[in-house]
Amino acid sequence: MEDPEGGLRSQGDGASAAGRRDGKKSRRRKGKRGGQSRNASQPAPHVLSGETGEAARPIEAGNAARKRKRRRRGAISQGPVGQQHRTENEIAVSAGHAALSESEIVPSRRNRRKHRGKRGLQGRPLVHEKPLGHPEPQQRQPASPGRNPPAESRAGQNDNRIARQPDGGQRSYGEHPWPDELYAALDLGTNNCRLLIAQPTRPGQFRVVDAFSRIVRLGEGLAASGRLSDDAMDRAVDALRVCASKLKNREIRRMRLIATEACRQASNGAQFLERVVAETGLELEIIDRETEARLAVSGCSSLVGRETRSVVLFDIGGGSSEIAVIRIGDSRFNRLANHITHWTSLPVGVVTLSERHGGRDVTPDVFEGMVVEVEGMLDSFDCPAIDIGHAGDFHLIGTSGTVTTLAGVHLDLPRYDRRKVDGIWLSDDEVSAMQAKLLSWDFASRAANPCIGPDRADLVLAGCAILEAIRRRWPSPRMRVADRGLREGLLTDMMADDGVWRRHRNRRGQRGK
Repeated sequence: MEDPEGGLRSQGDGASAAGRRDGKKSRRRKGKRGGQSRNASQPAPHVLSGETGEAARPIEAGNAARKRKRRRRGAISQGPVGQQHRTENEIAVSAGHAALSESEIVPSRRNRRKHRGKRGLQGRPLVHEKPLGHPEPQQRQPASPGRNPPAESRAGQNDNRIARQPDGGQRSYGEHPWPDELYAALDLGTNNCRLLIAQPTRPGQFRVVDAFSRIVRLGEGLAASGRLSDDAMDRAVDALRVCASKLKNREIRRMRLIATEACRQASNGAQFLERVVAETGLELEIIDRETEARLAVSGCSSLVGRETRSVVLFDIGGGSSEIAVIRIGDSRFNRLANHITHWTSLPVGVVTLSERHGGRDVTPDVFEGMVVEVEGMLDSFDCPAIDIGHAGDFHLIGTSGTVTTLAGVHLDLPRYDRRKVDGIWLSDDEVSAMQAKLLSWDFASRAANPCIGPDRADLVLAGCAILEAIRRRWPSPRMRVADRGLREGLLTDMMADDGVWRRHRNRRGQRGK
């Protein structure tokens, strides 16, 4: 008799007479038969006899199917697992519940292996159940509202690079988490008040946790009166209150808060700092010009390539401009500031120069007058000429709002983006083209540019005049733009002095051993 499934059926035991073509055992069918192979447990196939007539075929086919199902159930019930499941099914029926289907009673061999002993298919232990009587682990507390406040803009757009973790924890690289130590640096300049809070990462680098920047124009009117005006001091104190709030919300290992040219020159600079302590609790130190020049170099050290032999780095500030001549030679120290051979601080910045010559309506003649004034200051700077052996040996580095503005205008950015500006190279022709472009704009056009804005529209051309005087003194085919400065230098020096990178390197080496 022909089997409905395509094989031959035995009259007595219902086993198929046709084996697999390849002679291999079917794992699926083997599992359904309690671990026995079809071919191993059944007799050899034989020719059926004794059944004739077409009418008997449907009846015999149905009887044979029922017999095969009964034998299959009997084979299942022989094993301990099958006996256990059959007993559970019988209990369910006796209790008045509907009997489970065969697929629900007997899981496949794969499922039995999967759940045996709480182990996975490849022997990997699964997650253990929590023992009774043990409390649940304490959940991570959400970050406090003041943990990562947003940085301010527009002046703070270049600092809006806060690296946050989703759970508020610290970032780790590989197996070794970086030191959970926060450092803070504050720079109160003639034009800006800036704050950075950072965490050391890999050697020589750090991750910015929080940042703040605001244009306060502390040196407004200083050149004429010699004093800080009340309005300027009020603006600065308001910004410092924000900085104090950010510092109080975090555990700072070490901080350094500095004030520069405006407080150095003002006759009431010391009284202003006393007011800052009384109203904000922040104690600022007035640094000298040499320290300011060294900090600017420290903040930009990562932008000086190994192939560079000489660099002139300048920082065009609001009330002064620092210039450092760096000669590296064949050997390089860990701190780039140790390679400074000559430095100077010009008593002129974007605020003071624009107040003397006018910053709103700048004609080419007015612009040239500003350049000549700065050139006269540079003439008194006694510095030997720089020997240039190859094309890549020497270049300029500018770190100020002037050069970053030029880079933003050159890139035609719809909104200032520090990531696209910091470290960019500008050729000598590109710098000249950008200066000519800004000089052709009126005040309204400069204020409408997203990389300048109304706060800098009357200052940017004064900064370009200082830059032009520097370029005439040290001609260079290229200039690198640095959106960094004193704060980065402060952080780098503090972290290096504390040896956080060296300690982490030692811990990592010990762990590796």
